[in-house]
Amino acid sequence: MTRLARYLPIFEWGRTYDRLTLTNDLVAAVIVTIMLIPQSLAYALLAGLPPEMGLYASMLPIVLYAIFGTSRALAVGPVAVVSLLTAAAVSKVAMPGTSEYIVAAITLAFLSGAILLVLGFLRLGFLANFLSHPVIAGFITASGIIIAASQLKNILGIDANGHNLLEIITSLFEHLDEVNWITVIIGVTTTAFLFWVRKGLLPLLIKLGLNVRTASIVAKAGPVAAIFVTTLAVWGFDLASRGVKIVGDVPTGLPPLSLPSFSMDLWSSLIVSAVVISIIGFVESVSVAQTLAAKKRQRIDPDQELIGLGAANIGAAFTGGFPVTGGFSRSVVNYDAGASTPAAGAYTAIGLGVASLFLTPLIFHLPKATLAATIIVAVLSLVDFSILKKTWKYSKSDFAAVAVTMAMTLTVGVELGVTTGVAISILIHLFKTSRPHMAIVGQVPGTEHYRNVLRHEVIVDQSVLTIRVDESLYFANTRALEDRVYDEVAKQPDLKHVILMCSAVNAIDMSALESLEAINERLDLGGVSFHLSEVKGPVMDGLNGSGFLDHLTGRVFLSQHQAQTAIGAVTT
Repeated sequence: MTRLARYLPIFEWGRTYDRLTLTNDLVAAVIVTIMLIPQSLAYALLAGLPPEMGLYASMLPIVLYAIFGTSRALAVGPVAVVSLLTAAAVSKVAMPGTSEYIVAAITLAFLSGAILLVLGFLRLGFLANFLSHPVIAGFITASGIIIAASQLKNILGIDANGHNLLEIITSLFEHLDEVNWITVIIGVTTTAFLFWVRKGLLPLLIKLGLNVRTASIVAKAGPVAAIFVTTLAVWGFDLASRGVKIVGDVPTGLPPLSLPSFSMDLWSSLIVSAVVISIIGFVESVSVAQTLAAKKRQRIDPDQELIGLGAANIGAAFTGGFPVTGGFSRSVVNYDAGASTPAAGAYTAIGLGVASLFLTPLIFHLPKATLAATIIVAVLSLVDFSILKKTWKYSKSDFAAVAVTMAMTLTVGVELGVTTGVAISILIHLFKTSRPHMAIVGQVPGTEHYRNVLRHEVIVDQSVLTIRVDESLYFANTRALEDRVYDEVAKQPDLKHVILMCSAVNAIDMSALESLEAINERLDLGGVSFHLSEVKGPVMDGLNGSGFLDHLTGRVFLSQHQAQTAIGAVTT
């Protein structure tokens, strides 16, 4: 049972499921369903897909995540950034509005799911660590701006397109003479109302005497109220005939069975985008899941999360959906509403199924401007320019990575933006580690501590040189180590001992080992002994197995103070 629960967490939390837990999950499901209906429709349109595909992508995927996922509060479904990435990827291989476009989106979900499953079964969740938090924050901020800008066409009632901010703005200006002012009134009013709902409705309801739980449920229904009022207005005044664009016919029924394409040409065109979507979606989802789990002192398993999200995307591919992941806003709502287990997601899927069966005819007259307002309000909460200020103050290299990621995303496109951000982060890491911080250290008077001679008043014996390397040693930084040792030795003609202080060295690769051997031989020719101090256990195991210690001219000491004492260079 333990092994089964490893891949099916439902067997773990399902054993303690009781009536109170059921009640909490049902209440959370009702609230999230109310929120998810307009979001699902809106994100499908953002991806360039028929609105019903947003509902389809929110049913079976969330059930599959409930079975395989480890987060108690994560709500899986379409999200803004992944929808934008989907549109960017699929529009390269098919025209929006065509059956080929829909098949490509379904295939993208399948590929993304397959990639996530493989990563999960191979326990490769650590690969997401290559996306640094500043880069992700910069990418999401830039993506939020692009998404909001892309929805202005629906707020203005004009035709415009583009894959980056420059293209979108240029296209908007080219079509400004086509603005439909009735649509503008609907879009601007709805946007203002939704912003007010997020901040002002809950305090008002509590002030009017509603308890916090009831007021919270009513406040979450704000977008539904906007949909109801604007749909009624369009229908009652026949605004569609006056140029207001509407959703139109949405098929009634549960998700159809669908099959992804198995064309190798299509796969080769989508595979890079699928990798990007998989990693971005996983990072966003795990970040949300870990944050919510920490609040209840729970833990999630990142590798199992890969499997849960992979299963969800595979489910989306076979039920007419598109790529999904854990969404921040709906997950927070799910958590705040009291969701106790992933079963809340399954109940949400049932609610969406009911909506798909009986409520879709009611949204025929729903103006696209209302859905655009829903998207704009949702994504602008993701925009955070403070990351630029924070990184500028703390780390100029991180600032460079964030700034370039944002600039590339805004001016070139989302896929190249995030790819550039990852590449820059890795290059900066390689650059930093290839030039590790190295310090000459001496004894702090009256203590057994040894510190940087440039930062502290220390005692130094001219016959002893101690260099502390603050980085693991590997092929990229071995030349820097050799150069520093030889330069320092050349400055001290009376030198008799060199001690390499390894307190910060967590690993030594083969190239670094060869460099240590070269240093040992060269120092020996000059009559200088080479010692190591504070070598960590795993590193020592490697050195013992290599035979290096058999030729070491000096010794390996447990501590720096022991080394100084042994060679008679310590001051008491």
